[in-house]
Amino acid sequence: MATKDATWAYRDAHDEFARTYFRRCGRGVVSSIGLGTYLGDPTDEVDDGYRDAIVRALEGGSNVVDTAINYRHQRSERVVGEAIDRADVDRDAVFVSTKGGFVPFDEDRPDDPGAYVQSEYVDSGLVDPEDLVAGQHCIAPDYLDDQLDRSLENLGLDTVDCYYVHNPETQLQNNSADAVYDQLEESFTRLEERAADDDLRHYGLATWEAFRVPSDHESYLSLSEIISRARAAAKSAGNAATHFRALQLPFNVLMADAFTVEAQSDADGPTSVLWLAHEAGLNVFTSASLAQGRLAKTMPDAVADRLAGETTAQRALNFARSAPGVTCSLVGTSTPEHVDENIAAGTFEPLGADSFDAIFE
Repeated sequence: MATKDATWAYRDAHDEFARTYFRRCGRGVVSSIGLGTYLGDPTDEVDDGYRDAIVRALEGGSNVVDTAINYRHQRSERVVGEAIDRADVDRDAVFVSTKGGFVPFDEDRPDDPGAYVQSEYVDSGLVDPEDLVAGQHCIAPDYLDDQLDRSLENLGLDTVDCYYVHNPETQLQNNSADAVYDQLEESFTRLEERAADDDLRHYGLATWEAFRVPSDHESYLSLSEIISRARAAAKSAGNAATHFRALQLPFNVLMADAFTVEAQSDADGPTSVLWLAHEAGLNVFTSASLAQGRLAKTMPDAVADRLAGETTAQRALNFARSAPGVTCSLVGTSTPEHVDENIAAGTFEPLGADSFDAIFE
């Protein structure tokens, strides 16, 4: 797992970046630009590109790699593991996160996906049909237990640094919010137990809409309630403190809802999820930092003119990592050339708090 000594040593070895490029994460530090592995077809060619890109990123100053068991039908996890093994970087210097929730295929999409899910997960007893939503999503404790084991095997690691429950708002299609909170508390308890066994260091939620929409939206979840459930789960597992430490959510110039929508609540009233996460001491990792490529070529001039960077992609990344409370902005790329461009954004300082706020005035 990523350790304090190894991550600080990694930072010291990469002194070419601007002052705020490396940021605190627990007792260690991580780069504020990380590599995502969502995009791409499930092919050997894409595997090769990702493998080279991850090695390039790890050796070039980015020590955060994010994946999920369902990304590219488990291929992304396996390539991440191969790249970490191949890179000339200490494993303990790398922050590795993955996710469980969506039922994954294995290497390729089966001819009959429904039959595959039925045979592999339902008939085998791994998934109770009542826990399966939209034929593809489950967050029950036993299922996440199984998925974490598979992820560790795919990655070739003993411990994952952060394990996310993936898009829990999907469960709201079939269940009430209270039922989802109850299910999350049960699953958090299991993850707390796995943390005590050193199978994971931290856990969190990776969401798409849940924390960016108004409170009356069908996908809304309360972060305050989830934090309360995580604390209860830690107590049930016999842990002194919760291991719930991270959120992953979309944030970019075109999707700034995590900052602008004040649908969460704290003691002082309505607030944005970014501010609430910051107050709660959670690390925030932004996904879709380039809006899945749309911001690599163009962005609003009024915003671009305020940001440092030599390319549009660099300025877009510097916007994402300028938001209050953001630890790291993830960007998916499977080419070494794009890795170099993205990481080089870290040689420029992001916006200060006042300059960032001014964009929304």
